[in-house]
Amino acid sequence: MSALEADDLDPVFRSPQRTPCKYGTGWRTRQQAIDYMLANTGLSEANIIAEVDRYITYPAQATAYKHGELKILELRGRAEAALGERFDLREFHTAILEGGSLPLVVLDARIDRWIEHQGSRHR
Repeated sequence: MSALEADDLDPVFRSPQRTPCKYGTGWRTRQQAIDYMLANTGLSEANIIAEVDRYITYPAQATAYKHGELKILELRGRAEAALGERFDLREFHTAILEGGSLPLVVLDARIDRWIEHQGSRHR
């Protein structure tokens, strides 16, 4: 399954122990999450077990991942709006990745500087 297809299954793939469950009765068991993903994704059992175990071990990871994804989409929209035809997706990806792992507030400031630089570079 490609990353695009995994994102299309976001509620299933990213939060198997939370989708859809009876919230009043508590979390799914590990086996219920595995069974649910086996029935609803094309992932291998080994991959599913690794995903479920990762979410059990790091329960906030899915939320953090989604928060980062939304921030990057926001920054991309800001860059596209500011740069118009001068926006280059490959250069944007490089700007996002070249700083490594950063707090989102730092990434936000870096991309603002990148947008300013790109705008002045093409004038």
